[in-house]
Amino acid sequence: MQSSRNVILFIAMSLDGYIATPNDSLDFLSVVEQEGEDYGYGAFVQGIDTVILGRKTYDKVMTLVSEFPHANKNTYIITRTPREAIGSVQFYTGGLTELVSGLKQQPGKDIFVDGGAETVHAMLQGGLIDEFYISVIPILLGDGIRLFKPGFPETNLTLISAKNFEKGLTQLHYKRS
Repeated sequence: MQSSRNVILFIAMSLDGYIATPNDSLDFLSVVEQEGEDYGYGAFVQGIDTVILGRKTYDKVMTLVSEFPHANKNTYIITRTPREAIGSVQFYTGGLTELVSGLKQQPGKDIFVDGGAETVHAMLQGGLIDEFYISVIPILLGDGIRLFKPGFPETNLTLISAKNFEKGLTQLHYKRS
């Protein structure tokens, strides 16, 4: 039985491929901030009910906000250190292939991969990402945390759409072929 749930990476990166600066700053994202423009994120989040992200990304997010933004969704924080769940936020220490396979067998909406680079890399190694929404920010950082680290299998993609926005952001939507 084919699952109707897709695993979707929705992320922003600099034109030269970085999702954060060397000191984990995301300040470069502010160059595309515009009142009333969320670059499709609000509509995207309506179509998901599950979030997967790495522990470092979770910890970074929690330094910026008082409440986890996806507290109303089933969330799996990928970590090596077991921790007690916080509401719908589970700290997952098992294998990603098993997690994704199990989630795809359950009914539900799509599954959001929210980063970071290590989690994305592990999911690419396992061929676990079905769709990619990559927002390219018009800035060259020169150094930082790469979205795509070397060492995953070649993955053919089909371009679904490319959208340009007023502040120079270009959003690419691909599906795995």
